Amino acid sequence: MQPFVLYNSEQRKKVEFVPRRPGQIDMYVCGMTVYDYCHIGHARVMVAFDYIIRFLRSQGWNVRYIRNITDIDDKIIKRANENNESIQELTARFIDAMNQDAAQLGCAEPDESPKATEYIDQMQAMISTLVDKGTAYPATNGDVYFEVNKFEKYGRLSGRKLEDMQAGASERVDVEVEKKHPFDFVLWKHAKENEPSWASPWGNGRPGWHIECSAMSTCCLGNHFDIHGGGSDLTFPHHENEIAQSEASTGEQYVNYWMHVGFINVDGEKMSKSLGNFFTIRDVMDKFHPEVIRYFIVSSHYRSPVNFSDTALKEAKTALSRFYHAFKAYEQVFGQTKTSHLEQTYVERFNTAMRDDFNTPEAMAVLFELIRELNRAVKEEQSDLATTLYSTLRALTDILGLVQHHVDDFLKSTIGHEDSGLSDSEIETLIQQRADAKKAKDFAGADAIRKSLLDSGIVLEDTRQGTVWRRAD
Repeated sequence: MQPFVLYNSEQRKKVEFVPRRPGQIDMYVCGMTVYDYCHIGHARVMVAFDYIIRFLRSQGWNVRYIRNITDIDDKIIKRANENNESIQELTARFIDAMNQDAAQLGCAEPDESPKATEYIDQMQAMISTLVDKGTAYPATNGDVYFEVNKFEKYGRLSGRKLEDMQAGASERVDVEVEKKHPFDFVLWKHAKENEPSWASPWGNGRPGWHIECSAMSTCCLGNHFDIHGGGSDLTFPHHENEIAQSEASTGEQYVNYWMHVGFINVDGEKMSKSLGNFFTIRDVMDKFHPEVIRYFIVSSHYRSPVNFSDTALKEAKTALSRFYHAFKAYEQVFGQTKTSHLEQTYVERFNTAMRDDFNTPEAMAVLFELIRELNRAVKEEQSDLATTLYSTLRALTDILGLVQHHVDDFLKSTIGHEDSGLSDSEIETLIQQRADAKKAKDFAGADAIRKSLLDSGIVLEDTRQGTVWRRAD
């Protein structure tokens, strides 16, 4: 089997991937802080790691995939207070919403979704180890800080040097009097009035954000595992701090490979609530089919920044529709007949692209070649070839989690379309009336019905099996 390479953010280059245990890959991905609906940036992380894991499993690896849930955090506390509801009610509601959004986008559930509040004891144990080793210190106010100067390799993931960061730090960082160094970060926060807290050796309080992922990942996967992933925005300080506290605590290398998903810009600008260009997944699904959103994400390389816009999504819809049209054309002639015999030339080219740091743009180019060949084989009624190509295209799109809906359900979907004012049965009735008009040689009447439907956003296609319809792109 050809080598598999991925871009390791820590080494800043593509390297050959070698799992710690043959046939087994352990992966942890930073999940969501559940105080609001997930936004389109979250969708990119969800979808990217979903198709990455699908591909790894298709290659025979057993993948254990952990994605955490942050269910205690300053923003969560603030939002619960604003809503006059309990933190548990708030987080349960948005965990459900997150899972619904992920399912709509075609993402399989992680093998485990640990919640921060379920691992408080493990976080305290890790903090105690760091204090005992002298790499963390309790402050007089009840906070506990990690001392960055005690970890020699601090900055190796982000490429930052402490001495460079310290220069002018007083202008950029709020230097708390309790800290020994401006970049020391909090492991345990002392309890504030009317905030949730847990008893600890340092007084009542709650964990800092960074320690949560170190405790959950090592508890689920062990002190040393294969891949840690997340959004690019987490590289510093979150992932940098995870490395420092984890390795200082265990004395082992924390992670072998770091993977980071690129940013999503909106109409050329970074997505931000303050700029008014912030979109939740649900906002976008009101206008576009969920699989169009998934296609938009899959078609770009996971590390590259992408520009999110209505135009880009419309282009994604048009491109995705080509798959559905190809499948429809085949199924009208041959039904859903499939074969286990796949066209290996395309399979190998697809795998070659994906084994090169999950190069989905190149993989998609292979799939579009397949579409062209499938359409040609169907048109020429080459039954065996068409069945092989159809089966191959089905298998490869399944790996990417695409074309997962019934052909007619997708092509006739009303999402993002203005209401035509016609029900499916009314459309079928008009199609029959058009057929009757053509049979009676009333071609003007037949054309008038066709134009009337087109004006309502309904496109008719005449095939040997009869007339079919879809909503206009």
